[in-house]
Amino acid sequence: MKQHGGIFKQAQQIQARLMKLQEEAESITAEAGAGGGMVTAVANGKGELVSLKIEKEVVDPEDVGMLEDLVTAAVSEALRKAKEAMTEEMKKAAGGLNIPGMF
Repeated sequence: MKQHGGIFKQAQQIQARLMKLQEEAESITAEAGAGGGMVTAVANGKGELVSLKIEKEVVDPEDVGMLEDLVTAAVSEALRKAKEAMTEEMKKAAGGLNIPGMF
């Protein structure tokens, strides 16, 4: 019975660490660029776009499609990287345990 109490306590500790990580998700950021850095996006661990920088040289009224593609690529990659970073932090917080459906 004592073993079950230890497991329950460990589960509570993991839950507390994961909840704290969710609160700190804003501080986990990832940056990605497209077009040789002409478009740069930053996303956070909450899956939010934090910033987007577009160099004026890439703004061509005659080729809006290219700019749209660069923005889409940079934002998508930043969001992917932020999700990956968040997943890694969650694994650390879980103490290396593989919790199905969590990651």
